[in-house]
Amino acid sequence: MQTSLSKKYRQTQKGVEMEKILRRCVHCGFCNATCPTYQLLGDELDGPRGRIYLMKQYLEGERVTRETRLHLDRCLSCQACETTCPSGVEYHRLLDFTRQQFAQDRTIPKQAPLKKWLIRQIIPYPTRYRWLMAILRGTLPLLPAKLKQSLPVRPRSKHHRTKAIPTTEKKVILIQGCAQSAMTPETREAAKRLLQKMGIGIVEVNREGCCGALDHHLGENSRPFIEQNIHAWLPFLQDHAVEALISTASGCGLHLKHYPEILDRQDPLWEQASTLSEHVVDISEYLLPHVEKLQFTSKENGFPKIALHLPCTLQHGQKLGQTLKTLLTTMGFELLPVRDEHLCCGSAGSYSLLQPELSYALKKQKLEALTENRPDVIATANIGCLLHLRKDNNIPVMHWIELLDKFSEIS
Repeated sequence: MQTSLSKKYRQTQKGVEMEKILRRCVHCGFCNATCPTYQLLGDELDGPRGRIYLMKQYLEGERVTRETRLHLDRCLSCQACETTCPSGVEYHRLLDFTRQQFAQDRTIPKQAPLKKWLIRQIIPYPTRYRWLMAILRGTLPLLPAKLKQSLPVRPRSKHHRTKAIPTTEKKVILIQGCAQSAMTPETREAAKRLLQKMGIGIVEVNREGCCGALDHHLGENSRPFIEQNIHAWLPFLQDHAVEALISTASGCGLHLKHYPEILDRQDPLWEQASTLSEHVVDISEYLLPHVEKLQFTSKENGFPKIALHLPCTLQHGQKLGQTLKTLLTTMGFELLPVRDEHLCCGSAGSYSLLQPELSYALKKQKLEALTENRPDVIATANIGCLLHLRKDNNIPVMHWIELLDKFSEIS
């Protein structure tokens, strides 16, 4: 693709990087074949190729209209287009950069500014999030119907806190997460128990914060979160007190791995962010080499039949979809076939709150695909997807790590 970026961007490192990404696009349109919003709406501007043209026009100095903003805001950032692209276009980097420019550009019409501000002030902070959910549920009869429908479904099982085991072979940091720690603490407790069964110790870190993904994908500055987490986690890596940072939320894990590309190379935090990101692993990729330490026994009714939902952040972002499948099948779980597993469920961070109609349509499609072979349980790997899929659905939805914890024993 030929480009002629405005002087404002030609003279910056990020601008040069974006131009290189734009020039890799060869207009083939393969991306549209796997884009959830293009499949749903059939509009060229609601597919990656059309959005790339809109972003190119903006970076070349053309005026942004409300329609331009609408088409870009409809993007899920699912990265399915990147899995399909034969030219290696890093679409997510181009979109995130453009959204950041939109947030800073006062000439561009803002969409749902109050709603976005509230999302940013509440969801990344577990205590605020828990208090808000408690207040809303306490006033449930008084709430409008749409607000009631948007509330996350309560966890369906109680969790028990796991005591730390001090004498272990290895130690890791098991990332707490923000929304996950507030809404499904049982997920981390299950991972904690499983790791300790394998002789791996958990180092608790109290100063960590949100990974910053929510702010970043809304076009806001996520650097404060990056700095906070570097200061919280890096000393443990530098002192060799832990060997890895383990994430049980694929969205958080992907964003943490992206820290170096978010910052400028001239940023004094860049090298530290790179060191940190190199030690971030998804729980599935950490467990797979160690599965021989565990044996799995079926209960009275045998192993459940699982419809595995692969979050976009796991399969398209981290490229770990097959890793998770291999882990579960090696352990003896039956994975039912799921059609169109590459398509997003519509959760996508704050997307379900900002684009509720499209999000609901995508969730409906996903639930039809996940439930058509009558699974006993739907397993997923990301907190946002888990809460999203629990609504309007009678089949239990849980993090797959809870299944492993339930059926595992010490080998």
